[in-house]
Amino acid sequence: MAVLAMHHCSVIVNNTNDSLAFYQGVLGLELDSARPDLGYPGAWLNVGQQQIHLLELPNPDSAASRPLHGGRDRHMALLVDDLQQLIQALDNAGIAYSLSKSGRKALFCRDPDANAVECIEQIKHKS
Repeated sequence: MAVLAMHHCSVIVNNTNDSLAFYQGVLGLELDSARPDLGYPGAWLNVGQQQIHLLELPNPDSAASRPLHGGRDRHMALLVDDLQQLIQALDNAGIAYSLSKSGRKALFCRDPDANAVECIEQIKHKS
């Protein structure tokens, strides 16, 4: 048996529409309309061949005690093609972020429900 890939990650959100404003509006992810009625609100977003599932359910975790820097918290990591363009989008939306402490071209921000998201600029290989 071998793990082949990650299929999706799920995050708990308070309001699907507010979360879509971040994931679609700021990050530019595409909504997958194939999500069936699961008995609670939510959305599926395509990220390459994987997905992020937004689950509008009561959150058992307190967002109040999460560390300021998302790199010291549970987080998902996304590859982006232009970190500077993302920084501009975050600034325009008034979303705080912190640069990665590893020295990589990366940053951490939080969605409307304080879920941490790392965005790493994909290294462009010369051809």
